[in-house]
Amino acid sequence: MANVRLEEIKRRFNNVTAIEDITFEIPDGEFWVLVGPSGCGKSTILRTIAGLETATSGKLFIGDRLVNNIPARQRDVAMVFQNYALYPHMSVAQNIGFGLQMRKIDRKIIQERVVNVARSLSVDHLLDRKPKQLSGGQQQRVALGRAIAREPQVFLLDEPLSNLDAQLRDETRAELKQLHQKLGITTIYVTHDQVEAMTLADKIVVLNRGRIQQIGDPQTVYASPANQMVASFLGSPPMNILPAIYQNNGFDVSGQLLTVSAVIKEKLQSRQGHSFDLGIRPEHIFINEPPSHQLETLRERVDVSVSVSERDASRREERQEGNESQLIVEVKMVEPLGRETLIRAALPGSAVVLNIQVSGDVRPRPGDRLSLQLDLNQLFVFDPKTGDRIL
Repeated sequence: MANVRLEEIKRRFNNVTAIEDITFEIPDGEFWVLVGPSGCGKSTILRTIAGLETATSGKLFIGDRLVNNIPARQRDVAMVFQNYALYPHMSVAQNIGFGLQMRKIDRKIIQERVVNVARSLSVDHLLDRKPKQLSGGQQQRVALGRAIAREPQVFLLDEPLSNLDAQLRDETRAELKQLHQKLGITTIYVTHDQVEAMTLADKIVVLNRGRIQQIGDPQTVYASPANQMVASFLGSPPMNILPAIYQNNGFDVSGQLLTVSAVIKEKLQSRQGHSFDLGIRPEHIFINEPPSHQLETLRERVDVSVSVSERDASRREERQEGNESQLIVEVKMVEPLGRETLIRAALPGSAVVLNIQVSGDVRPRPGDRLSLQLDLNQLFVFDPKTGDRIL
């Protein structure tokens, strides 16, 4: 096992810069996830570490060894690809042991290691089968087994779960987490799925357009994003972004004025008339109790508690008085998800649509007008030109 250190790594393809100034160090034994939208450079970074791409400039260390000019086969890393890359003519046992065979490891050691790895991945009953006789999840386990059997210094995983169905992806993700806890091998995982990033990572590296946006543990990055891109990318449903103008000591959002706390007023007092982007997550928006004439539009319940669950009510009481503000919206779509309901609602006369996540017993209908309460303790203020976080 070893740490991995990148120092100002750049990779150019003719006139296109795929990654630029990539600098970070992964401590020995940690699980780091590179996450970002398609084309952000995460797979290029992984392939550069593996030796499948050559850095245009910068330094790459695995352990204390500079590996820029060392070929892939001598870097002591194991890579798992999105498409599994199993040898179709070989059995499961042969696939798992192939890397060891190429290293000319003793046959008895290979057999023992193959059986142990297969047992740990619950594919020991499939050792005689060929890849075409396996399900997608089983093929993925075999690909992981081939990497594990080599006992490399570093694991490199390039979107290994993207071809699996939702339930199997969840199960395999949990198995990956347990395997890492058991083996303790330095692991770098590439994904565009922010749920995988949040659940698997010791640290997340958020990338966009070939540059690092933020590095941190999942909860810190989620709760304190460095900029609007990070805030919008992490979270499901994503953070709501509301264009606004600061005036009259509040934010004008499509003609509706959000009153703000004294802290925000103090910080923005010199920026009257300036435009901002406001960010707030769906779980920090609450539905106020509707007036009596709106009660008939709500399903399944007829008392005023239908508009807000007990959980939401208790959370509202915990917020500091004076740090709340309201918006009137029109419901466009309701998505019941069992325990929770996702409401998509638009500001009247505006193209801005908000995601609101509430208790599953809340069921407004499309066309309803709702009064929303925003927890301004959880409000982010971004510069609309740079995307940088201001507050």
